[in-house]
Amino acid sequence: MKKEYLSLDTVEGSLIQLSGLHHVSYGEIVSITNAATKEELVGRVIGIDEDAATVQVFGESMGVSTENLRVVFEGKPFEIPLSPDILGRTFNGIGRAIDKGGPVYADRFYNVNGSPMNPVAREYPRNYVQTGIRAIDSVMTLIRGQKLPIFSGSGLPHNELAAQIVKQANIVGEDAEFSVVFCGMGLKREVAAYFIDSFMEAGVMDKVVIYMNYADDPIMERIIAPKCALTAAEYLAFEQHRHVLVIMTDMTSYGESLREVSSQRQEVPSRKGYPGYLYSDLAAIYERAGMIKGVDGSVTLIPILTMPSDDITHPIPDLTGYITEGQIVLSRELNGQGIYPPVDILNSLSRLMKDGIGEKYTRKDHADVSAQLFASYSRCIEIRALAQIIGEEELSENDQKIMEFGRRFENEFIGQDYNESSTIEETLDAAWGLLRILPRESLVRIDPKILNEYL
Repeated sequence: MKKEYLSLDTVEGSLIQLSGLHHVSYGEIVSITNAATKEELVGRVIGIDEDAATVQVFGESMGVSTENLRVVFEGKPFEIPLSPDILGRTFNGIGRAIDKGGPVYADRFYNVNGSPMNPVAREYPRNYVQTGIRAIDSVMTLIRGQKLPIFSGSGLPHNELAAQIVKQANIVGEDAEFSVVFCGMGLKREVAAYFIDSFMEAGVMDKVVIYMNYADDPIMERIIAPKCALTAAEYLAFEQHRHVLVIMTDMTSYGESLREVSSQRQEVPSRKGYPGYLYSDLAAIYERAGMIKGVDGSVTLIPILTMPSDDITHPIPDLTGYITEGQIVLSRELNGQGIYPPVDILNSLSRLMKDGIGEKYTRKDHADVSAQLFASYSRCIEIRALAQIIGEEELSENDQKIMEFGRRFENEFIGQDYNESSTIEETLDAAWGLLRILPRESLVRIDPKILNEYL
């Protein structure tokens, strides 16, 4: 039997405190009614101390006081309805439809906290997701079931890159349906409109599910939005047997929301004021990506985060790097040269790439070509530093060829048009075209048999 409480202890922003409670559970959903305005709100229990509880309110808390609220504990966790009809739909941070399609009617409601994936039941990620972006597909290949973040900075084109990945990403050579779940957290309305317009113009909206939290929406919704998005992704992957790519932007906004709530709760802060549980909170989100043995479907995750002051040691990118399997770093220097996408090859990597490329998946020369591109570009950066001291005209003939390779690699290989999509074969063929600039004896990272066949 549900119990209704009419008196609160305190109201602090979006947090309310109640005492004298019976049988209340952590994470339990709460229905809140403003007696003055008749407005109905939703909350969630985020703290319990004996017979007292702290409730987090999703929604605007203006006009709320200790005397005008009616609070009912529902005895269940936060749940959202899911069905195949969610494809092509747009929802807010708590899973309510904000497009003109009306509410989602479903037979089942799903707990947004998900079901923990048994590590023994996890299938090792194999096979790749083709993004159509040469820099990513060649040197830091995205593997199905992987979590591969994009580390960006203010003013860099991470939004354009995310939209391009959504438009172009696909699973090559498989019959399974491919879908995208897009989660925006704290986005400006013009940025959110850009994403939606881009998906519509590309004709991919029917395979995309959008969970959107705007910058002027309550921060409490920002905290639950990624959990709603991942719950939808797990439903599409493990019940509808689709391969699902989840893109989340911006995880920095999510972390700042956690910090604000933690401050309201007067918790002891950790690095830069973030709560001490930031690592476990991020891990609870990122680790929901993956595949399950014996179940068709997969969840691949690309979280995007903007590094404050381009500081890769900031707590959010730092902890994200520990949890995920690599990173794609965007370069402010390449962006200043007008190169799009400005992917920093030398600071980016995909730790699972070696197991999802090669003859069975992409092409037998892929691993060798990737290693040679990385080594040759790294050598180019060293020679550029030398050229600044002695002058480029004083360089040896081989070093000048490496300099030419570096220039063309940045402009012709890394750089590509926003609407340009390359298959993995086109990407590797373009790489061989650049490697032919270099002397054969310098191609030491490539097996001689492969070198004879492709060079």
